[in-house]
Amino acid sequence: MSAQLSDDPLVRVEVALTRDQEFTAFVRDSGPYLHKTALLLAGDVHRAEELVQETFERTYRAWRKARAGEPRAYARRILLNLRVDRWRRSRREVVSDAVPAGSVPGHADGVVVRDEVVRALALLPLSQRRVVVLRHLLDLTEVQTARELGVALGTVKSANARGIARLREIFQEDER
Repeated sequence: MSAQLSDDPLVRVEVALTRDQEFTAFVRDSGPYLHKTALLLAGDVHRAEELVQETFERTYRAWRKARAGEPRAYARRILLNLRVDRWRRSRREVVSDAVPAGSVPGHADGVVVRDEVVRALALLPLSQRRVVVLRHLLDLTEVQTARELGVALGTVKSANARGIARLREIFQEDER
Protein backbone atom coordinates (compact mmCIF):
# COMPACT_ATOMS: atom_id res chain seq x y z
CA MET A 1 0.00 0.00 0.00
CA SER A 2 1.18 3.49 -0.63
CA ALA A 3 -0.05 7.04 -0.30
CA GLN A 4 0.15 9.58 -3.13
CA LEU A 5 1.53 12.93 -1.97
CA SER A 6 0.98 15.06 -5.07
CA ASP A 7 -2.14 15.95 -7.07
CA ASP A 8 -0.03 16.88 -10.10
CA PRO A 9 -0.34 14.04 -12.65
CA LEU A 10 3.18 14.70 -13.93
CA VAL A 11 4.82 14.47 -10.53
CA ARG A 12 3.94 11.30 -8.70
CA VAL A 13 5.60 10.68 -5.39
CA GLU A 14 4.60 7.63 -3.43
CA VAL A 15 5.55 6.90 0.14
CA ALA A 16 5.31 3.34 1.37
CA LEU A 17 3.12 2.90 4.41
CA THR A 18 4.64 1.34 7.47
CA ARG A 19 3.57 -2.08 8.66
CA ASP A 20 1.52 -0.51 11.45
CA GLN A 21 -0.21 1.90 9.07
CA GLU A 22 -1.09 -0.93 6.70
CA PHE A 23 -2.41 -3.05 9.52
CA THR A 24 -4.41 -0.16 11.00
CA ALA A 25 -6.08 0.37 7.62
CA PHE A 26 -6.81 -3.35 7.43
CA VAL A 27 -8.40 -3.35 10.92
CA ARG A 28 -10.51 -0.32 10.06
CA ASP A 29 -11.74 -1.88 6.79
CA SER A 30 -12.16 -5.50 7.93
CA GLY A 31 -13.21 -5.07 11.56
CA PRO A 32 -16.97 -4.88 11.01
CA TYR A 33 -16.89 -7.83 8.59
CA LEU A 34 -14.90 -10.02 10.99
CA HIS A 35 -17.07 -9.01 13.96
CA LYS A 36 -20.24 -9.93 12.05
CA THR A 37 -18.70 -13.27 11.09
CA ALA A 38 -17.60 -13.96 14.67
CA LEU A 39 -21.03 -13.06 16.04
CA LEU A 40 -22.70 -15.44 13.64
CA LEU A 41 -20.27 -18.23 14.51
CA ALA A 42 -20.22 -17.70 18.27
CA GLY A 43 -23.77 -16.54 18.88
CA ASP A 44 -22.59 -14.29 21.71
CA VAL A 45 -21.41 -10.69 21.51
CA HIS A 46 -18.67 -11.08 24.11
CA ARG A 47 -17.23 -14.27 22.63
CA ALA A 48 -17.37 -12.64 19.19
CA GLU A 49 -15.37 -9.64 20.42
CA GLU A 50 -12.78 -11.95 21.99
CA LEU A 51 -12.49 -13.95 18.76
CA VAL A 52 -11.99 -10.81 16.67
CA GLN A 53 -9.41 -9.43 19.08
CA GLU A 54 -7.41 -12.64 19.03
CA THR A 55 -7.80 -12.83 15.25
CA PHE A 56 -6.29 -9.36 14.86
CA GLU A 57 -3.48 -10.27 17.23
CA ARG A 58 -2.54 -13.39 15.26
CA THR A 59 -2.96 -11.63 11.93
CA TYR A 60 -0.64 -8.84 13.06
CA ARG A 61 2.02 -11.34 14.10
CA ALA A 62 1.84 -12.90 10.62
CA TRP A 63 1.20 -9.65 8.75
CA ARG A 64 3.98 -10.19 6.20
CA LYS A 65 2.41 -13.50 5.15
CA ALA A 66 -1.19 -12.19 5.40
CA ARG A 67 -0.63 -9.12 3.27
CA ALA A 68 1.18 -11.12 0.58
CA GLY A 69 -2.13 -12.80 -0.28
CA GLU A 70 -5.60 -11.72 0.67
CA PRO A 71 -5.49 -10.37 4.26
CA ARG A 72 -9.26 -10.58 4.87
CA ALA A 73 -9.38 -14.25 3.84
CA TYR A 74 -6.30 -14.94 5.97
CA ALA A 75 -7.91 -13.32 9.01
CA ARG A 76 -11.23 -15.09 8.38
CA ARG A 77 -9.41 -18.44 8.36
CA ILE A 78 -7.77 -17.57 11.68
CA LEU A 79 -11.17 -16.62 13.08
CA LEU A 80 -12.71 -19.92 11.99
CA ASN A 81 -9.83 -21.92 13.41
CA LEU A 82 -10.01 -20.07 16.74
CA ARG A 83 -13.74 -20.79 16.98
CA VAL A 84 -13.19 -24.48 16.29
CA ASP A 85 -10.33 -24.63 18.80
CA ARG A 86 -12.51 -23.13 21.52
CA TRP A 87 -15.31 -25.53 20.71
CA ARG A 88 -12.92 -28.50 20.88
CA ARG A 89 -11.63 -27.37 24.27
CA SER A 90 -15.09 -27.24 25.77
CA ARG A 91 -16.37 -30.23 23.74
CA ARG A 92 -19.88 -28.96 23.99
CA GLU A 93 -21.71 -26.02 22.59
CA VAL A 94 -23.83 -24.06 25.02
CA VAL A 95 -26.76 -22.28 23.45
CA SER A 96 -26.71 -18.85 24.94
CA ASP A 97 -29.62 -16.50 25.46
CA ALA A 98 -27.05 -13.76 26.01
CA VAL A 99 -27.43 -12.35 22.50
CA PRO A 100 -28.76 -8.88 23.23
CA ALA A 101 -32.34 -8.31 22.14
CA GLY A 102 -31.97 -4.54 22.26
CA SER A 103 -33.27 -2.36 19.50
CA VAL A 104 -32.20 0.77 17.77
CA PRO A 105 -34.88 3.38 17.11
CA GLY A 106 -35.96 3.14 13.48
CA HIS A 107 -34.14 -0.16 13.00
CA ALA A 108 -36.24 -2.36 15.25
CA ASP A 109 -37.40 -4.74 12.54
CA GLY A 110 -33.86 -5.32 11.29
CA VAL A 111 -32.63 -5.94 14.80
CA VAL A 112 -35.42 -8.44 15.49
CA VAL A 113 -34.69 -10.36 12.28
CA ARG A 114 -30.93 -10.35 12.94
CA ASP A 115 -31.54 -11.55 16.48
CA GLU A 116 -33.76 -14.39 15.25
CA VAL A 117 -31.16 -15.47 12.70
CA VAL A 118 -28.32 -15.39 15.24
CA ARG A 119 -30.37 -17.38 17.75
CA ALA A 120 -31.35 -19.93 15.10
CA LEU A 121 -27.72 -20.29 13.97
CA ALA A 122 -26.71 -20.90 17.59
CA LEU A 123 -28.96 -23.98 17.60
CA LEU A 124 -27.09 -25.59 14.69
CA PRO A 125 -24.15 -27.92 15.27
CA LEU A 126 -20.86 -26.06 14.81
CA SER A 127 -19.96 -27.78 11.53
CA GLN A 128 -23.29 -26.86 9.95
CA ARG A 129 -23.20 -23.33 11.37
CA ARG A 130 -19.75 -22.68 9.90
CA VAL A 131 -20.84 -23.83 6.44
CA VAL A 132 -24.13 -21.90 6.48
CA VAL A 133 -22.41 -18.70 7.65
CA LEU A 134 -19.68 -18.91 5.02
CA ARG A 135 -22.01 -19.92 2.18
CA HIS A 136 -25.03 -17.73 2.79
CA LEU A 137 -23.98 -14.84 4.98
CA LEU A 138 -20.48 -14.29 3.61
CA ASP A 139 -21.39 -15.38 0.05
CA LEU A 140 -18.53 -17.82 -0.47
CA THR A 141 -18.91 -20.52 -3.12
CA GLU A 142 -18.98 -24.19 -2.15
CA VAL A 143 -15.41 -24.59 -3.39
CA GLN A 144 -14.21 -21.54 -1.43
CA THR A 145 -16.01 -22.78 1.69
CA ALA A 146 -14.45 -26.23 1.37
CA ARG A 147 -11.00 -24.68 0.95
CA GLU A 148 -11.56 -22.27 3.85
CA LEU A 149 -12.63 -25.05 6.21
CA GLY A 150 -10.19 -27.64 4.89
CA VAL A 151 -12.93 -30.18 4.16
CA ALA A 152 -14.19 -32.04 1.11
CA LEU A 153 -16.67 -30.40 -1.24
CA GLY A 154 -19.21 -33.12 -0.47
CA THR A 155 -18.94 -32.33 3.23
CA VAL A 156 -19.77 -28.70 2.52
CA LYS A 157 -22.77 -29.68 0.40
CA SER A 158 -24.21 -32.10 2.97
CA ALA A 159 -23.58 -29.80 5.95
CA ASN A 160 -25.19 -26.93 4.06
CA ALA A 161 -28.25 -28.98 3.13
CA ARG A 162 -28.69 -30.24 6.71
CA GLY A 163 -28.10 -26.78 8.17
CA ILE A 164 -30.61 -25.07 5.89
CA ALA A 165 -33.18 -27.81 6.55
CA ARG A 166 -32.71 -27.41 10.30
CA LEU A 167 -33.04 -23.61 10.05
CA ARG A 168 -36.31 -24.05 8.18
CA GLU A 169 -37.56 -26.30 10.99
CA ILE A 170 -36.49 -23.77 13.61
CA PHE A 171 -38.27 -20.90 11.88
CA GLN A 172 -41.39 -22.99 11.34
CA GLU A 173 -41.42 -23.86 15.06
CA ASP A 174 -41.18 -20.15 15.89
CA GLU A 175 -44.20 -19.36 13.70
CA ARG A 176 -46.44 -21.69 15.70
